[in-house]
Amino acid sequence: MNQTYRAPFITLEGIDGAGKSTHVPAMYRWIGEHGLKWVHTREPGGTPLGEKLRELVLNTPMQAETEALMMFAGRAEHIHQIIIPALERGEWVLSDRFSDASVAYQGGGRELGVAKVEALETWTHPHLQPDLTLLFDLSPELAAQRLLSGRVDRDRFELEQTSFFDRVRAAYLQRAAHYPERFLVLNAAQPLDAVWMRIEQALEGLRQKFLKS
Repeated sequence: MNQTYRAPFITLEGIDGAGKSTHVPAMYRWIGEHGLKWVHTREPGGTPLGEKLRELVLNTPMQAETEALMMFAGRAEHIHQIIIPALERGEWVLSDRFSDASVAYQGGGRELGVAKVEALETWTHPHLQPDLTLLFDLSPELAAQRLLSGRVDRDRFELEQTSFFDRVRAAYLQRAAHYPERFLVLNAAQPLDAVWMRIEQALEGLRQKFLKS
């Protein structure tokens, strides 16, 4: 359960190539047009230490357990240095990935199992969860096509096989089914306008909720 903050915490999730970043500029504009302050951040990363860990995690082969622990080490810094201070100031926080990504990528993709990752989650942030999680859902095959048509320098996650992303996607959808109150599952294969319409509705609902609180 979240303690009470003055602004919402929003996370963007999905497999690599699902198109999370495509809608971020429109989200910035929407938040700005409503006179709201916001912070955009990312995981792994978000802090000086987190960015160093990001470089290691994305480009250095390691054991799955090591990978999960490094993710949560960076996350602990991220929460205390960036996320909570911004929420306490009344600023909306948009984070590209959070703990749901660890459940999906390390728990599902790396096959560590959800229980181990959730134990780290409970230890690291027992009283903090996103108010809204936008899950951009897309088949691994289509996501791979998008990645191929994008940048050339891909990290070691983006270079994984389709079977890896099948497991990641399944873990994401299981997580969404377990927490339907905060997840909005978006069909990322739809036209951008259709996806944005659903995002905008969710943002307005969140805005109204915090206006009343």
